[in-house]
Amino acid sequence: QVQLVESGGGLVQTGDSLRVSCAASGRTISRCAVGWFRQAPGKEREFVAAMSRGGTSTYYADSVKGRFTISRDNTKNTMYLQMNSLKPEDTAVYFCAVRDGVVTREIAAYNYWGQGTQVTVSS
Repeated sequence: QVQLVESGGGLVQTGDSLRVSCAASGRTISRCAVGWFRQAPGKEREFVAAMSRGGTSTYYADSVKGRFTISRDNTKNTMYLQMNSLKPEDTAVYFCAVRDGVVTREIAAYNYWGQGTQVTVSS
């Protein structure tokens, strides 16, 4: 079992930057693919970014490409999402997730999820 806890969300203004973190416990996630997803009010959860087990491959939603960066620190068993040039449409609850398999954008493929952290971008 893996427990995931997000942190770092908050209220920022348009154009600001924010980094959210996801600390894992229970076992190492170094051999897991990791991903970030988000859910805005009244909308379905959507893919944001993902990283392969070895960290050599990353994938981003078109809406965040060039602005967001996913990373991981296996020594801390933690993953991150650096968000720059934030826009009001980035407002959502952000979730981290891991899976014991190859990296994918598919939400249903992820085995373990955090509880989410709210990111609000004011205009």
